[in-house]
Parts: sequence; C-alpha cells; structure tokens
Amino acid sequence: MFSSKKRGGSEKIRVNYRVLIGASVIVAFIAVWSISQPENVSRVLGQLVQWIVGWFGSFYVLLATTTLIFVLGLAASRFGKTRLGPSNSRPEFSTFSWASMLFAAGIGTDIMFFAVAEPISHYMLPPAGDPQSVHAAREAITWTLFHYGVTGWGMYALMGIALGYFAYRRGKPLAVRSALFPIFGRKVHGVLGDTVDIAAILGTIFGVCATLGIGVTQLSVGLEVLFGIPQGLPTHIGLVALAVVVATLSAVSGVNRGIRFLSQLNVALAVFLAGWVLIAGKTEFFLNAIAMNIGDFASTFLGRTLNTFAYSDRTEWMSTWTLFFWAWWVAWASFVGMFLARISRGRTLREFVVGTMIIPFLYVLMWIGIFGNAALDQVRSGHLDFAQLTLDTPERGFYALLAQYPGASFLIALATLVGLLFYVTSADSGALVMSNLSSYLPTARDDGERWVKILWATMTGILTISMLVVNGISALQDATIVSGLPFAFVIVLVMIGLVRALHDDEQAKSSREQSARNIIAGAGATSELASASWQDRVSRIFDTVSLTQAVSYVDRVVEPSLRAVVGRLSEEGIPATIIRGPAHEGEDAIPDLCIYDEVRVTVDTQGETFEYRIIAVEGQVPAYGGSFALGQETTIRLEVRVQHGDQDYDIMGYSKDAVIHDFLDHFDRYQEYLRLRHDTLDT
Repeated sequence: MFSSKKRGGSEKIRVNYRVLIGASVIVAFIAVWSISQPENVSRVLGQLVQWIVGWFGSFYVLLATTTLIFVLGLAASRFGKTRLGPSNSRPEFSTFSWASMLFAAGIGTDIMFFAVAEPISHYMLPPAGDPQSVHAAREAITWTLFHYGVTGWGMYALMGIALGYFAYRRGKPLAVRSALFPIFGRKVHGVLGDTVDIAAILGTIFGVCATLGIGVTQLSVGLEVLFGIPQGLPTHIGLVALAVVVATLSAVSGVNRGIRFLSQLNVALAVFLAGWVLIAGKTEFFLNAIAMNIGDFASTFLGRTLNTFAYSDRTEWMSTWTLFFWAWWVAWASFVGMFLARISRGRTLREFVVGTMIIPFLYVLMWIGIFGNAALDQVRSGHLDFAQLTLDTPERGFYALLAQYPGASFLIALATLVGLLFYVTSADSGALVMSNLSSYLPTARDDGERWVKILWATMTGILTISMLVVNGISALQDATIVSGLPFAFVIVLVMIGLVRALHDDEQAKSSREQSARNIIAGAGATSELASASWQDRVSRIFDTVSLTQAVSYVDRVVEPSLRAVVGRLSEEGIPATIIRGPAHEGEDAIPDLCIYDEVRVTVDTQGETFEYRIIAVEGQVPAYGGSFALGQETTIRLEVRVQHGDQDYDIMGYSKDAVIHDFLDHFDRYQEYLRLRHDTLDT
C-alpha cells in the first residue's frame, strides 16, 4: 500500500554497522599502537613508505596523470553534454553561487602552510639544478603550483562526476560503491561495497588528519606569537579538542548553517589577507612574477606530470613532495567529490569539469603567487635567516613572512583567525562525510546520524594526536601515502565503472531509437494519449493530484494493468514478478522530491534483470501568471523509472492499456539494448 509518510526523514537513515565497526576498529588500533609504541610505528611507516615509493611510486604518478586525461577527455567527448541528473534537469545553484562555492573549495589551512614552506624548500633544496638561483626560484613556485593544481583537482572532479552521475541520474546512493555497480552489479550492496566504503573512510580520515595536523602545528605558532601560549603537545591537544567540540556542537545543535556562514566569511577574510600583502608589498614584482609563473607552469606541465626522477636519486624528495601530494589528493577525493556532487546537480559533465579545473585553481594561483613570491623575495633580498627558519620549522615561515609587512600584529591575528576557522570547518566537514560513508542514506541530501558524526570527529582527533606523537607532520605524511594506496585502486575502478555506465546510457538511447518504430506504428502508450481529446489533455496538464487520488489510481489502474502483463509473461514462460511496497532504500536520491512507495515489475531475461518501476513523488506545480495552478503548490506524480537512462515522466491519467503499452515499450527497448550490447561485445 502506498504510504503518505515522506522519505528522507531521519527515521529512514540507518547506520551501516559493518562499515562503521570495520573502519573504526582499524583506526582505533592504529591510534592505540601509535600512542603506546611511537618509535615502532615510525619505523614501520618508514618501511612501508619506502616499499610503496619503490613499487607504487610510478603508479601514483600514472594514476594522477591518467585521471586528469580521463576527466578532460570526458568533457571534450560526446559525453560532455550528459547532465548530472535527468536530461531535463537544470542547475540547482546559479553559476555565480556555484563558482563561489568552487572557489571556496580550494582553500584550507594547509595552503597557508605550504604556500611559504614549499617554495622556500624547493629554492634552497631543489630536486634538480643549482640552489638559490633564478632557475631555482622559478621552479620553486612552479612545483608548488603543480602540487596544488589541476592534476589533483582532476581526482576530485572524477569522484564528483561519478558520485553525482550515479546518484542523480541512476538513482543510486551518494556513495563510492555506487560507481562500481556497472562492474560488480548487486555485489556492491554486500561485503565488496562495504570494503570500498571502508577504504574511502580510511583514506578520508588520514587525509583529514594530515590537514588537521598541519593546521595544529601552524596555529600553535600563531597562538604563541599572539598570546604567549607555548607550543607543544598540550597546545596541540587543546586545538584538536576544539575541533571535536565544534563538530559535536554542529551535530547536536543543528548549527550547520552557522558553520557554512563561517566558511563563506573565511573566504572573504583570506582574500583580504592576500590583497593586503599584494598591495603593501612589491605589487609590480608580484604581478610580473605571477604572469611568469603561469607561463612556466603551462610550458613545463607535461614533462613535470610524468617526471619520476628515474635518472637521479631523488626518492626522498619524491616521497616528501609529489607522492605525498598525490596520495593526499587521493585520500581527500571521496570527501571533496561528495561536496562537488551535492552542489552540481543539473550541470553537464563539460560544465562541471571546466569549473572544477579552473575556478579553484584561480585561488591557488592567487595565494601561492602572492605568498610564495613574497617569501622568495625575502630570501633573495638577503634574509637567509628567514629561509633557514622556514626549513627548520616550516610552520613558522608563514608568520615570519607576515611580520615583515605593515600592520604585522593585525595580519598575524587575522591569519590565525582564518587558519582557525578553516581548521574547525574542515574537521566538521570531514566528520560529516565519514558519517555519511558509514550510513545508508535515503537521498543525496540526507546526512548520517548525529552520534556517528560525533564518533568520527572524536576518532579523527585521537588519530591526529597519535600521529603527532609518532613523528609530527612527517608521520602524517607517511600515513597518508600508505592509507591512500587502497583507495587509489578504487579510483581506477571508478573510471572503468563510469565509462561502462556512460556507454550503457548511449546504447539504451540507441535502443530507444531502434524501437521507436513500434510507437510510431501505434503500439505505444503515446498513441493512446494522442487519440484523447485536446480538452482532456489540457485538463491533465493543469490538474493537481493528491496522495489519496494517486493511491486510488494505482489501485484501480496501474497495479491491475501490470499484474495482467506479468501474468501474460508468466504464461509465456518468462519469469516475472510484481511487488508493491516501500521504495528501495537509497535508490532514489533525487533532491527536492519526497519519495513515497512504488510498484515494481521485475523480469529475468537472458541472464539479466529488467526493472520497471512506478514511483510516487511530490513535485512542485508550475506557476502561471504568478500564481500556482488551482491554488495548490505541490502535486503527486507517478513517475516511471527504468535502470537505463532517465524517464521521470508522469503516467497519471493513462488508461490500463496505455500503462501496459508503456511497460511493453520499455521492455522492447531493453531487449534491443541487450542485442546491441551483445553485438558490441562480439565485435
């Protein structure tokens, strides 16, 4: 029986205890081991990193390059017009709002750290060439832009496309496992899918810990400069506890909007901070240097992308910089990909890729171009003590640079505030994503249970402290390289699954075109609608439907019609079943629609399963002349869903024969799709 109870409420959210327990046990074991035997953990991490660099270093490099080529290829191909949602969907956010959110996504505490520390390191200790030379200065900024640039965002874009495509176009849960459905089928709902989500959580938590660890060490310097609070483990523990408290308050008090407001405010403050340094410093030099940096980045990008330093002994440099960054991007991919998917419903793949490749990089270019060149200018002007300070204690470099500018005390206070806000919002968002990855969510807009978010915030804090106890930031870098490896293989599978799904959509479209002759000949449901009077069709367009009316219509027309056709198929020896009841958990992740129950017909044919579903959803009534039709704001639609392509049309008002013909049209197209796929495999 159809129910009037709306989906998407907290009562429909369930914890995936296999994922939650599996991931939390692993994290707890590592945290306890690190705190109790830090030297042993440090040694093991070092050995694992050496092994990974030796055996999988080139794999990380090839993965990053392949992913970038893959997403750019998707955007340039015929698939670039595919929308993250039904073909008739349109973007949820305006282009300006969307661009603003993408711009904000490129910002974090870590870039405040590396924008100064990395250029100085490459200038003083370059991977190739003479140190402290003009060439070393140009290479220092270019390497930093490379590590923070479009290559990493290619990984984010891939996960955003995959999560958004399968959630909004295929009606799957907003989870990493959904992207593997074309490869493994329903196995993704079992142990295999749980393993994938555990790998995503482990990558995410170590990636977040690396960011928080860097933030903790940097913020402790700011607190020491401003308030004389000594650096050390007690301060680090206090900052981590603050992040856990903020995430907990966000979960229990519903202040998510406040957290988002702080994040948006922080973007403005960060831009203001960069603008101050740009104007108060050597503005002409900064602008000329940024122009040269762009040219160097573009002209050397291809060679830099696949540079593994095979002919020089730069293994330590590779593991400290390039491999760490690629593993870090991998670890954050599911985290940021989920955010990108949530804000990009209705956009084409081409729009999505172009936006994610360009807009966040503009912030990266601005920040590194200003602060990185400002740091190099200090060193090249003779302040070698500043360079040595940054090499010895990288977290002090950013504040030491700000101390050279007018209003130093104000700038340091502002930088500490910006870093603190980025720090706590990153911790809050990370806990939310891990909560979602360890839950069954009815729609893409639902979030996990509050207590699960609090648990992950706490686990993240404990793990961050344990890694800092082991060996500070170096331990976090090593742990990121190790934890990112399993999910790196998942990214490869995601690319394969996405290609298969896109080709399936294309073949399904071809099958619809092939079977169109049946509809033209009068065999389809549309022919019966065409024979209705135009007055009836106008009434059907403007009528609103209550849930009671929809239930009555399903009782009288839809279910009897489909039961009749199932009976006929069974007589022909074709296994077919019909089920009426609650819509499957997580399979209809469509924002702004309240999903009720469904009628599902399943037909087993040629070793495959065909599904035809009628789902009751609540939709907005279009406004005409500034008012809602008949004074109602919403109506119930009975939408058709099949597993290939998007339908989303309303069959309310169809006759029994029209419903049967609609089912047979889709079944005929599915048979044609199977034939086309079989022919493709044969060739």
